[in-house]
Amino acid sequence: MRTRPLPSGAYSGRHWRIHEITEDFDLEDVWALPVQGGPDDLSRFVTAMMADDDRDFPAAYRFLFAVRWALGRMLGTDGDEQGLGGRVAPLRDRLPEDLRNRPAPESDTIPFHALYLTDREYAAEIANRTMHGVLHLGWVEDDSAPDGFSAQMSVLVRPNGRFGEAYMALIKPFRYAIVYPALLRTVGQRWDTARSVA
Repeated sequence: MRTRPLPSGAYSGRHWRIHEITEDFDLEDVWALPVQGGPDDLSRFVTAMMADDDRDFPAAYRFLFAVRWALGRMLGTDGDEQGLGGRVAPLRDRLPEDLRNRPAPESDTIPFHALYLTDREYAAEIANRTMHGVLHLGWVEDDSAPDGFSAQMSVLVRPNGRFGEAYMALIKPFRYAIVYPALLRTVGQRWDTARSVA
């Protein structure tokens, strides 16, 4: 299955619950993931995707993020005062009552904080000095998938002023050239492994 960016309507045209709490966020990216399954497979996919071991990611991907976190420490962009509960209020505070008690997997190697997991959606957030971001995974009906469903990933952001906008523009080429190809390939491999041992 080929990974590819999708038009914005693949996200905005669906009745996702995440729309209820992200009216002030911009849609940055939408991608089809190389992941297919049945109607009840989203939670298993999210668990596989959030695995703590990052050694299956390519060396270039791990190096890029090591540099990113080192720069963040040096420039002070990732301190607690810049993150959730510091510079920005967590989106968890906005969640409707029925989503607040939905347990969702966390990861020690992925710096996102889970918001909720349903049978069709997973959402997690991150914040630093440059932006407040949301990772959204959707489990969509897909006639071309053998078991009827496939995954898509959307990234929502609220840049922190002109500095945040400049930062997002600066890293966009790296996201498309290195981050997304490596991420999507590894996610697909993790899912294949999870299905093979089920």
